[in-house]
Amino acid sequence: MSMVPSLRNMTSVYLIRNENMLLLYRQGSRVVNDVYIGAAGGHFEPHELNDPKACALRELKEELNIGEEVLAEMSLRYITLRRVGDEVRQNYCFFAKMKEDVPLSSNEGQLRWAAFSDALTLPMPFTAKHVVKHYLEAGRFDDRLYGGVAAGEDLFFFPME
Repeated sequence: MSMVPSLRNMTSVYLIRNENMLLLYRQGSRVVNDVYIGAAGGHFEPHELNDPKACALRELKEELNIGEEVLAEMSLRYITLRRVGDEVRQNYCFFAKMKEDVPLSSNEGQLRWAAFSDALTLPMPFTAKHVVKHYLEAGRFDDRLYGGVAAGEDLFFFPME
């Protein structure tokens, strides 16, 4: 009889301004530490399990103190699956453009506007690195929703038509 893995549902939000992506250098976390990740994100609350956008908006408010009113074109762009030990991690990745230049700070670490040309030189967790790479190479040029499945050292993306 095979083991049934537990599920970890998370969301990540990547904010875009001009040719820059807002990334968070996460510090003091018990899970992801001393690497760059999306500007905001986290685990779903039980009432959000069927509403990833609600989770993303809550995390933006909690971590950056901003709401949807300062964003343009916020959309779910990637859903990734990766098995880590005895759990399957599902990450719902949103991308949004900033409508206005608002002051931003985070209670989770240091924020940095990274030029698209520099973003992939920064240390990132496995899934974040693959999502950012795919977004920069393909995703930013369309409005598709992509599914991504991790296998070994790769994360394979496909458009979810």
